[in-house]
Amino acid sequence: MSTVPPAAQESSRPPIIPKSFSDRQPATIRLYPLSNYTFGTKETQPEEDPSVLARLKRLEEHYEQYGMRRTCEGVLVCHEHNHPHVLMLQIANAFFKLRRSRRLQSAVKRAPSPVGSQFSGEGVNEDWEVGDTLAQWWRPNFETFMYPFLPGHVTRPKECKKLYFIQLPKKKVLSVPKNMKLLAVPLFELYDNTARYGPQLSAIPHLLSRYNFEFVDENDNVVAVTPGDQTPTSPSEMPKTKILAGDGVANSDGQDTGMEDLGGGEMQ
Repeated sequence: MSTVPPAAQESSRPPIIPKSFSDRQPATIRLYPLSNYTFGTKETQPEEDPSVLARLKRLEEHYEQYGMRRTCEGVLVCHEHNHPHVLMLQIANAFFKLRRSRRLQSAVKRAPSPVGSQFSGEGVNEDWEVGDTLAQWWRPNFETFMYPFLPGHVTRPKECKKLYFIQLPKKKVLSVPKNMKLLAVPLFELYDNTARYGPQLSAIPHLLSRYNFEFVDENDNVVAVTPGDQTPTSPSEMPKTKILAGDGVANSDGQDTGMEDLGGGEMQ
């Protein structure tokens, strides 16, 4: 028999109840299937710089005239077989880059974006949404190396590049120059693959790991969420890099719902 009175059996300092495991998780991101988007080509667009040295020379001239260069790049994400894929451009079968243009910089500044009025249908007036800043990369000198931090001895960096998460609309028509390829690269292909994609692109899986994703089908039905156990049922369903547009690739079938130029603007 207990000799402690009932009133004294309860502590005056109850234990602190921990918050939910997902309490500080960012909002879940909805990803649309790759089949929702139509991909096409446009006229060949030559590279602005014939070599790396020429590009660095142009950067030096820009710095002398305007100061530090500010660059925006967008991380466009869709899904295939319930796995996130990043859209990126490939040049000369070797060089990979994210989507970059002055239009993206205008969107970051909250400037209205032009709409392809020659198209009609669902999604024609829908534009992508510029989301969180995923990373900042710094170029301390007129050289190819960029760092995800600013070295302490550097007070006048030559370039600051920001990566933004781009929320794609439900449907979109995307076009690329004929001399480039538009690829949908799965995250597992990018992860720790600096030899092929370089340190900036191979770091994207790390940057996206803070998000939970919601995968929907063409009819807007949720088919998977993270975390989940959506395992491909056959080897043909395994996610892999796909060439969506470019030299020798036929246009995808689908309804034109708006045109977005992936090759326009200032190129690196």
